[in-house]
Amino acid sequence: MEEYQIITDSTSDLTQEMVDELGVEVIPMSFTLGQDSYYDYPDERELSSHDFYSRIAAGETSTTNQITLTVFTETFEKHLQAGKDVLYIGFSSGLSGTYNNSVLVARELSEKYPSRKIYAVDTLGASLGEGVLVWYAAQMQRKGSSIDEVKNWVEENRNRLHHWFTVDDLNHLKRGGRISGTATMVGTMLGIKPVMHFDDEGHIVLIDKVRGRKQSLDTLVKHMELTSENPKEQTIFISHSDSLEGAEYVRDQVAQKFGVKEFRIAPIGPVIGAHTGTGTVALFYFGKDREAGLKK
Repeated sequence: MEEYQIITDSTSDLTQEMVDELGVEVIPMSFTLGQDSYYDYPDERELSSHDFYSRIAAGETSTTNQITLTVFTETFEKHLQAGKDVLYIGFSSGLSGTYNNSVLVARELSEKYPSRKIYAVDTLGASLGEGVLVWYAAQMQRKGSSIDEVKNWVEENRNRLHHWFTVDDLNHLKRGGRISGTATMVGTMLGIKPVMHFDDEGHIVLIDKVRGRKQSLDTLVKHMELTSENPKEQTIFISHSDSLEGAEYVRDQVAQKFGVKEFRIAPIGPVIGAHTGTGTVALFYFGKDREAGLKK
C-alpha cells in the first residue's frame, strides 16, 4: 500500500497534542488582529487563544485570510516529492474559498505527478467538526486503511456529523452579516442567545433563539438527545472560545444524560474565533443525517 499524508488546516482547531498523536500536518491560516498579522498554529506559537480573545473582548477587530494556491502547492508538493500520496481534509466550502483553492492545486499537481493520488475533501464543517473527521481519518490510516478508503469514509459520513453551537456575543454575527443590527440590539438587551447548526452544504443555519446562557448550553444537549445515535460508544468533541467553564458544563450534561466516557475539549482558534467571538461553545457528535437536526 502506498504511503500517504493527511493534511488539514488550522480551522480544524486540533490542539498540538492531537496533531502529534495523529501524525497529521496542519496548514496554519493567517489572520489580523488590530494592526498585527499572525499565523494560527496549533501550538499557538505566535499568539495564544486566550490573548486573542482578551484583545477581541477589549474591542479589537480581526480578519482572516484564505490559504493561497502557493501555500497549498508547496505543502502538497513536499510530500509528493517524498513519494507519498496526499489527502487534504479541509474547511467547509460553504464558509470559505480555501477548499476551492485546494481543488485547483490538486488538479494541477495531478498532471505533474500522474502516478500519485492527490485528494481534496470538503468536510462541510468547521472547528472541531472538521477536526473530528481528521481525527477519525488518522485512526483509519493507523489501522491500515488505504487513502481511497479514508477519503470515501469522510465523504460518506460528513453529513452525519452534527455541529451545534451557541455564541455569547451577537455583535460578531452582525459584523459577519449573519444577523441585522436591530436583531443584535434587541437580542443583546433581552439576553437572547442563538443556537446554530450546519446544513448539508456546510452553511451555518440559525435554529433556536433562547434566553440566557445556561439555556443556550442546555439546548445544545437537547439537540444531541434528538439526533445522536449510539452516543455512549462515541468520543464526543467540544470546542470553545475562551469559555472552558461552558465547555465543561456541556461535557458534564452529556456525560450524565448519555453515559459518554470519552471527551476531547479544545479551544477555538483565532481564525474561527474572529467570526464567533468570545464565549462560543460547540458540540460535535455523529447521529442522524444533518438535515434531520434542522427540524425543530
